[in-house]
Amino acid sequence: MNSPQHNKSSKSLPTFAIIVAVDAENGIGLKGKMPWHLSADLKYFSKITQKTSDQKMPNAVIMGRTTWESIPEKYRPLPKRLNIVLTHQADYNLPKGVLKAKSLDQAFKLAQKNRSKNTFVIGGGSVFEQALIHPACQTLYVTRILKKFKCDTFFPKIDSKIFSITEKSEVQSEKGISFEFIRYFPL
Repeated sequence: MNSPQHNKSSKSLPTFAIIVAVDAENGIGLKGKMPWHLSADLKYFSKITQKTSDQKMPNAVIMGRTTWESIPEKYRPLPKRLNIVLTHQADYNLPKGVLKAKSLDQAFKLAQKNRSKNTFVIGGGSVFEQALIHPACQTLYVTRILKKFKCDTFFPKIDSKIFSITEKSEVQSEKGISFEFIRYFPL
């Protein structure tokens, strides 16, 4: 994996965070869906991605097309957030107010142009691979599920030479599944 140069003071490059739920082997999905349903994790995701100090400047969530399509139709676009979908399909139709980008950097520019307060990359696998090595990645919010699920999509290994754990919740349990919330910052 390439080592990014994380620069907290770069003004030309707005910073962003990654938010992800992973199983014990970094699995994140199976056939375009999450293999688990944890309401505490969904509440955490909503809280983190919606929280802003200025309600006139909502946060942006950037996702790949498959992640967009994995969200049940009744929940998309994700409310109170600027939704940006990455796709190379020029004719891909999205609802009004949802933006389309061809690349991660183009998505960041759209978020900045639309005055988003904070930007979050929310998936999927190939988008996470690009985001994790991007120099503007400043925070990882990881829900670590302490159980292995059948998955076909995975989150990249977090390099301990680049990111360190700065906050970790106590282990919680829901529906017999143990999990914890972990926050990482670059070294």
